[in-house]
Amino acid sequence: MLLALLVVLIGTNVSAQGMPVYDNTNFVSFMKSLVESGKQTAELLKQVEFLKEQKENIEKVNNAIKQLKAVKELYTNNQKLYTIVQNDLREILNSPYIKSNEVSRVSESFNAIIDNSLDGLNYIEHILSSGNMKMTDAERAEVLKDMELKSKEMVAEIQAKTRRYREIIDFREMQDKINNRETNY
Repeated sequence: MLLALLVVLIGTNVSAQGMPVYDNTNFVSFMKSLVESGKQTAELLKQVEFLKEQKENIEKVNNAIKQLKAVKELYTNNQKLYTIVQNDLREILNSPYIKSNEVSRVSESFNAIIDNSLDGLNYIEHILSSGNMKMTDAERAEVLKDMELKSKEMVAEIQAKTRRYREIIDFREMQDKINNRETNY
């Protein structure tokens, strides 16, 4: 009875110490899953590296396409310049209403634009063909876009000059008709 009383009084806080028991089956399967997770992580890292390389390749191709589009637009704008100069300048200079002292000024203004255009084309050729200029594709594409905008400005400028000279010719023609009309009074 004394022993039962002792167990009841002390038994509520009693804990036993002993050696823990390991289940080898669970430990082996845990280690196998860790090794498999490591393999999957290594495979994911390889895929991430591959995707980074593909992204860089896509950016290179994208920059090359931008460069080609910019060069094509530059070519188109320069063709417009030459066409305008060939056709419209000849028409303006052959007009009887352009004075002889104005011919050189008109020619010089058109020639300045064409020379500027040719300098731009030479610069672009140097950029695209020279290995000495250390530029990335993105920087090269940006320079080409700037040159494309400048060529559009040149086309607009030459069209404005052509329009202005035609207006001068029309005004002088009208003035000549008014001054040389027959009066019936």
